[in-house]
Amino acid sequence: MTVAEEGSQALPKIRRFGHARLRLIKAARAAALIALATYAIPLVAVVTRQRALLYHPAVHAIEPAAAGLPRAQALNVKTSDGEELVAWHIPATPGRPVILYFQGNGGGLADRAARFDALTAGGLGLLAVSYRGYFGSTGSPTETGLRTDADAAYGEALALGYRADRIIVVGESLGTGVAVGLAARKAVAALVLEAPYTSTAAVAEVSYWMFSVRLLMWDQFHSDRLIGAVHVPLLVLHGERDEVVPIRFGEELFTLANEPKEFVTVPAGHHLVMRLPGVIPQVLHWIEAHVPSP
Repeated sequence: MTVAEEGSQALPKIRRFGHARLRLIKAARAAALIALATYAIPLVAVVTRQRALLYHPAVHAIEPAAAGLPRAQALNVKTSDGEELVAWHIPATPGRPVILYFQGNGGGLADRAARFDALTAGGLGLLAVSYRGYFGSTGSPTETGLRTDADAAYGEALALGYRADRIIVVGESLGTGVAVGLAARKAVAALVLEAPYTSTAAVAEVSYWMFSVRLLMWDQFHSDRLIGAVHVPLLVLHGERDEVVPIRFGEELFTLANEPKEFVTVPAGHHLVMRLPGVIPQVLHWIEAHVPSP
């Protein structure tokens, strides 16, 4: 057999090998594209819809009496950037402190009517603000916006005649970040946090571990960076079984806080432990001990 004949017989093998390699390359490219799409599509959805994932407002305002809280008055509060907020005010018994309340990310003031009633039954006042975009308030929620809303609510409390040293700031879940920020900026009497966190980004990483949350999240509410500027008595409440904001985040924030401080673990508690029997009386006892009435 000549050299030419040997070469002509080998060519089909080379071609078959080339075709197989090409198929492998195409399959690898297809797999890579599928993997990229599997990651990229949810990533785009999470990034573009992140505020819809973070904020779940009740948008329709309900009068306090219709919510079962006839003692409360509905107020309109204007912010420095032109938004108009709904707020509920229960006047304090003369000489008693007022609770400046910041809710969590879901629902509205009406959903907390029973809680407000229990907190104020002994004569404490209450001013609870509905964030922008929530429950009859104008605008759309953002971290900067909610902090502006907090400043407006604080100003309203002063305008209603409450002294700064009689204002007790209470934050619930997402609202703990708003409350910590306000207490770090303004003079207040005490701070109560229910289910707090170090940052919303840290909490989001639990569910969205596959994404670079700290780089992509717009509203991170870094309480861990602000709590050191708070120099008033602090009470932290956290459910041991909290799956929304795991208790370790509350413990980490508490470690960063200044004295005097107290951490209350609710063994059977999940998220928002103030709705459990016996918890609000414990909060009221703590308030009386740290912000006593004259």
